[in-house]
Amino acid sequence: MSDASEAVARICQSCGACCAYSANWPRFSTEEDAALDRIPRELVNAAQSGMRCDGDRCAALAGRIGVATSCTIHHIRPEVCRTCMPGDAECNMARRRFGLRPLEEPISPPAG
Repeated sequence: MSDASEAVARICQSCGACCAYSANWPRFSTEEDAALDRIPRELVNAAQSGMRCDGDRCAALAGRIGVATSCTIHHIRPEVCRTCMPGDAECNMARRRFGLRPLEEPISPPAG
């Protein structure tokens, strides 16, 4: 794992705010049916349009926001989850909602 990838993982695993910001956020958009079929049915909302949420919190999120979190389906998470990067506008909006300090600049893993 590269230094940038490790930094992203550390930041996300100590935050989790984006996964608890809105029940409308963990939606399916560009996924192919085969990718969606891998997500456990109990984690998909009734409309099959996104992840099931408990309030605004994604049902796949484990842990405590701002302390230590993880995605229980990280390797098969939806595209919207893959595109939110530490420090981008969506990340910082979610962090502010939970009283966490916004990140200075976006951090993204290297391409490839």
